[in-house]
Amino acid sequence: MDAFTVLDGLVAPLDRANVDTDAIIPKQFLKSIKRAGFGPNLFDEWRYMDQGEPGKDSSGRPLNPDFVLNQPRYQGASILLARENFGCGSSREHAPWALFDYGFRCIIAPSFADIFFNNCFKNAILPVVLNENIVDDLFIRVFKQPGFMLKVDLSVQTVEFPDGEKAQFEVEAFRKHCLLNGLDDIGLTLEKAEEIKLYEKRRRIEAPWLFDPVA
Repeated sequence: MDAFTVLDGLVAPLDRANVDTDAIIPKQFLKSIKRAGFGPNLFDEWRYMDQGEPGKDSSGRPLNPDFVLNQPRYQGASILLARENFGCGSSREHAPWALFDYGFRCIIAPSFADIFFNNCFKNAILPVVLNENIVDDLFIRVFKQPGFMLKVDLSVQTVEFPDGEKAQFEVEAFRKHCLLNGLDDIGLTLEKAEEIKLYEKRRRIEAPWLFDPVA
């Protein structure tokens, strides 16, 4: 998993509350368990003017010019600014997969759905909870200033505005450790690889019958 340390990123504003996971990545695209390839269908029903289908090349599909991610000023954004209860609905892990594959590494919102919040940390995305008043102010700034950037520093847990003002955010210590070091569940397990090998070697001596092939 990619580590997250400091991100200087362009901000894209998604000014909608209660964005659910079916809006993030519609159900018809949940046909693969590979983490890559979902970016073109992120927010598919809002992003395109036609019906999206699995395996369909999205490069030539008609874009909705009113949708924020299709506007030139937000191209290349790596920080998504959202409203309350972002990621509600089903527990599909494809939602953070699609966001990451598109290029988002951080989502800022007043609140997140619990399962989506947890899934972000497992997929190299930092979900930042900020006070609703701060989020309101950020929306005003983003809409007013093209090319609005933020600096998100996980090590000191701050979001820094272009004028140097900073907002502090909370993050649980274990999740912070995993993101800073690029450790998902598999990575955490592999940190114990030598201990696992020693255990298996000892277990073969203690209970060899467990390892004998079935006749």
